[in-house]
Amino acid sequence: MSAHPPSAATLRRLERASGAIATRAVARMDDDLPWFRMLPADQRSWVGLVAQAGIASLVEWCRHPGRPPRLTGEVFGAAPRELVRVMPLKHTVDLVKLTAEVMDDHVESVAEPGDVDALRVAVLQYSREVAFATAHVYASFAENRGAWDARLEALVVDALVRGERSEELPGRAAALGWADTSPVTVLVGAAPDVGDAHAAVRRAARSQSCEVMVGVHADQLVVVLGGADDVRTAADRVAEEFGPGPVVLGPVVDRLSDAGGSAAAALAGWRAARAWPGAPRPVRADALLPERALDGDPLARAALTERVVRPLRGAGGGVLETVRAVLAGGGNLEASARALFVHPNTVRYRLKRASELTGQVATDPRGAWTLQVALVLADLDGGRSLWH
Repeated sequence: MSAHPPSAATLRRLERASGAIATRAVARMDDDLPWFRMLPADQRSWVGLVAQAGIASLVEWCRHPGRPPRLTGEVFGAAPRELVRVMPLKHTVDLVKLTAEVMDDHVESVAEPGDVDALRVAVLQYSREVAFATAHVYASFAENRGAWDARLEALVVDALVRGERSEELPGRAAALGWADTSPVTVLVGAAPDVGDAHAAVRRAARSQSCEVMVGVHADQLVVVLGGADDVRTAADRVAEEFGPGPVVLGPVVDRLSDAGGSAAAALAGWRAARAWPGAPRPVRADALLPERALDGDPLARAALTERVVRPLRGAGGGVLETVRAVLAGGGNLEASARALFVHPNTVRYRLKRASELTGQVATDPRGAWTLQVALVLADLDGGRSLWH
């Protein structure tokens, strides 16, 4: 504050003129700031309220020069959250600067004789204080928004892990910017023993231009990836930030609201993955269907029936019989052909047909394992025998 603050009469005149000055400041914003003209009417009115509150706070500050100005509440109390949400810090600083210029333009018409210099110095000092307060408001909002987003993110990930179909999930997802994010998938693995898993995963996801949400549940690290151009490449990179052991990639879905199924498959796969020590990292949850089914996952058991058993059952032409013979013969095509009284080329043709129908190759160790488990579980389910 200057050594000689403005007189009480000057401050009264400034107080009476505050509405007109604020109106003039908003008019100048409209003339000089193209982006301001694009704001909706309600947001422009917030700016006017803040400008008028700033002038009133200047008057109060000048009346009590020894008291530090309480700018955050007095000036920005009119609409702090709204302003921060709709415009970046640089734009708000431009508004503060322009309002100060308009106030300076009115100094001579408002100040009593002998008060011009004192009021001009007060306006200059106060505008600097408001600029600092603006930065503080934005910093505080960013901190609070970060904490709020973290809590919201934890709620969304927790809902996916628990398989909840909350009506609030779409709104929460939209608040986090996930309304139109596609595709979406879920990764599950062990949480790392050291370091900040959240930060490391976010860096890895950003390097792949992905949206990401992270949750830690006991010893599990759950990562939701969205918007990847190449899901597999993104998953490979993010998987590097997990702790030791398997990392399971859930099925890709179109939107976050469908990600509960991806999470369920990934979690079931992670529980069963220890039964496949040589699994790739990350491994697709669908590649773990046999282990998941043996571990009691009803979705995996149903998937094996739908993808393996039913196609083979409906194929006809001895396809199912041939698959069973090849599995029983350890993959020896000649021995299987002799057992079936057919030519080896017939066996090869039928196995090719079975592979086209199921995606599994009976002569490949992994494919043979998947086919064997699917057929054994189908037999255990009872009903019509699949041998015929």
